[in-house]
Amino acid sequence: MNILVCISNVPDTTSKINFIENDSKFDSNGVQYIINPNDEFGLTKAVWMKESNAANVTVLTVGDQSAETILRKCLAIGADKAVRIDCDANDAYSVAKEIESHCQSINYDLIICGRESIDYNGGLVPGLLAGFLDYNFVTNCVSLDIKDSKATCAREISGGTEISECEIPLVVGSQKGLVEESDLIIPNMRGIMMARQKPLEVIEAKNVSAKTSDKKFHKPEVKSEVKLVKPDELDKLIDLLENEAKVI
Repeated sequence: MNILVCISNVPDTTSKINFIENDSKFDSNGVQYIINPNDEFGLTKAVWMKESNAANVTVLTVGDQSAETILRKCLAIGADKAVRIDCDANDAYSVAKEIESHCQSINYDLIICGRESIDYNGGLVPGLLAGFLDYNFVTNCVSLDIKDSKATCAREISGGTEISECEIPLVVGSQKGLVEESDLIIPNMRGIMMARQKPLEVIEAKNVSAKTSDKKFHKPEVKSEVKLVKPDELDKLIDLLENEAKVI
């Protein structure tokens, strides 16, 4: 089985976020980047499948040279090969088209993407990619088992879990539950040393035009002070809600 895991290079949630150029562009200076958590759940599942499904695991990202650090970490976790498509990840459409172009030359039985990235939270790339490739698609996936050419998947839905069966090839939108946080693989020294010997291929981008662009970013408004009302001051509470908050 040939598995592709798509990796997003995202800011660590502890990083201080700022914007430049009149708040139209993200300021990456001083920001530490990590593997997108939803992607890491998928990567861990793929590494587990190496033995159970005799799988070969390739990780891929769309980005510049700075993204190679997380690709090396993916190799240390257990991926067999890394691919970087050399261009900026401008929007979901262009990223999905770049990945589609790569997949036209290599047949993957299973493509795992995080259901969404933690920076923009768009959640569009897995579905777009499945549509472009005409693959089956299951997102919010919390369980995956493949036997022969049939996949059995569980995904979160409103109020419960849905079980689906489909044929491969398949695109999966992974999340916590596909594996748990306690299952994530921490690279050891042997894995780090082996990662240096594994191939990291840089391929030329098709430079697909983005369909969207960012006009302006803004941070959440600073929370205002709260007013505390004693339990026996019901009339005061009603007055504040009606005349100040204007919610009744």
